[in-house]
Amino acid sequence: MRDDSTVTAWALAARTGDETAVERFVRATQLDVRRYVTHLSGDAQAADDLVQDTYLRALRSLPRFEGRSSARTWLLTIARRTVADRLRSLASRPRLAGTDDWQTAVEMAQPRGVPGFDEGIALTELLSALPAPRREAFVLTQLLGLPYAETAAIADCPVGTVRSRVARARETLVSLLAEQEERGEQAERGERFGRARERVPAGSAA
Repeated sequence: MRDDSTVTAWALAARTGDETAVERFVRATQLDVRRYVTHLSGDAQAADDLVQDTYLRALRSLPRFEGRSSARTWLLTIARRTVADRLRSLASRPRLAGTDDWQTAVEMAQPRGVPGFDEGIALTELLSALPAPRREAFVLTQLLGLPYAETAAIADCPVGTVRSRVARARETLVSLLAEQEERGEQAERGERFGRARERVPAGSAA
């Protein structure tokens, strides 16, 4: 992600049909948009469609963009509406039996055997445990690096609410990490005990 002033300048230039500015604007923002819509929607398999729809809406609206907010804030607000529209659409449809849950979809959608894959899945699973408003606030501020004021503008809530949501999200994530570490230690102790038992010959008990 380039600095916001540069990205905003590209968006303003793109309003006049400057294709180079459009390309630079999209390249500079698409990773943030993808991460945001993936975590917000909880559907990694739908990310491509959500990203595409976000940019289609944004490019249609570019002539009305005046730079009063940063282009990134403006774009993520559009992404938020895009996700909301998709969720409303899905809610109106009957759910198909046997559909994989979204966490499984995340694992299927991402390449395995690459650095950071396991960590990415773990983070996705942890974030999925958060209520949607807290997850959104955490993703925007902690993963995408947006200031609290810009996050409040995107989420359409007071800055104090954003701070509270982020603080509570952190508390929940720290608690979940502690639980996972404890389970991991217990599993490791169990494995060591099992290996030790296998080394004891039958009938050798004192």
